[in-house]
Amino acid sequence: MKKTMKTVLPLLLVFMLVLTACGQKGTNQNAGNANTPAGNGNQQEIKKLKVGMVTDLGSVNDKSFNQSAWEALQQLKKDYGFEVKYLEPKTDADVVPNLNQFVKANYDLTWATAFTLADAVTQLANENPNSMFGIVDSDLTLPNVASVSFKEQEGSFLVGVIAGLTTKTNKIGFVGGMEIPVIKRFEVGFREGIKAVNPDAKLIVNYTGLFNRVDMGKSAASTIYNDGADIIFHAAGLTGNGVFNEAKERNSKGGKVWVIGVDKDQSLIFGDDVTLTSMVKKVDEAVYQISKSLAEGNFPAGQVTLMGLKENGVDIAPTSDKNVAPDVLAKVEEYRQKIVNGEIVVPVE
Repeated sequence: MKKTMKTVLPLLLVFMLVLTACGQKGTNQNAGNANTPAGNGNQQEIKKLKVGMVTDLGSVNDKSFNQSAWEALQQLKKDYGFEVKYLEPKTDADVVPNLNQFVKANYDLTWATAFTLADAVTQLANENPNSMFGIVDSDLTLPNVASVSFKEQEGSFLVGVIAGLTTKTNKIGFVGGMEIPVIKRFEVGFREGIKAVNPDAKLIVNYTGLFNRVDMGKSAASTIYNDGADIIFHAAGLTGNGVFNEAKERNSKGGKVWVIGVDKDQSLIFGDDVTLTSMVKKVDEAVYQISKSLAEGNFPAGQVTLMGLKENGVDIAPTSDKNVAPDVLAKVEEYRQKIVNGEIVVPVE
């Protein structure tokens, strides 16, 4: 019996070792198989969409909101292989045909980058209920439209604080494009920020009526600077480039005036010598995330995504410390927290 056990035990041990090795091998193979589809599955969730974009009557290279939106689509092309294209209407009559070009070509999503395109989007969204649209600076709530709107007044309040504490002449300018609600939010927020820290400062306002006239922006800036202003905040798209041109020209002749940029960090385009700060409006982030959400199957159709300071949708440029004094930036942070916490509600009109 002892002899039999001595023979059997080694055989059982070998058998158990073989089973254990097989089991471990099987487990490792299964883990590998389980991980591989999961990784591929995550990538497959992002479909390669076709996304079109129609600008306002400005240019896609406006160094402002059109450019921000287009950069977002280019990033989606780089990150996920999206097919992207833009069209620039030259007149109001071009807007509907341009949008419709993407609809007829079966694009998955068509963006309109401005409030001024809302009527055209409404028309085509109603006529093409199976086509998806996105629009910037609008509160449309149609079932196939994702709208994004910003609390421009909150970011403008912060650059108003900067202007009010930086001006040496107590005269500050604002150049707007069209006098429409979205641009009025810039003006009102800016005015309130100035008033909060420097109630003696005067705000000089000039609306050019257009977003695509650099010459008109330059002329408006010239008038405001001639009235004694040493800082101008613009919310005028391509027209605002003229404000920078005028400021650069004056500074090259020994003057010292500032421009507050809009939408993008415009110091990266026009230089630190003329850009005091910029009110950054994260159109690129909104367009990127909402477009990506369509590929992931959770497109916010029929909703308005509202982005302010709390939602990280507006802010001052990260390069503001180059020209803005530390004590002024500290005051900006103080007001930022009051707005985020609801202690200050910045008006819109």
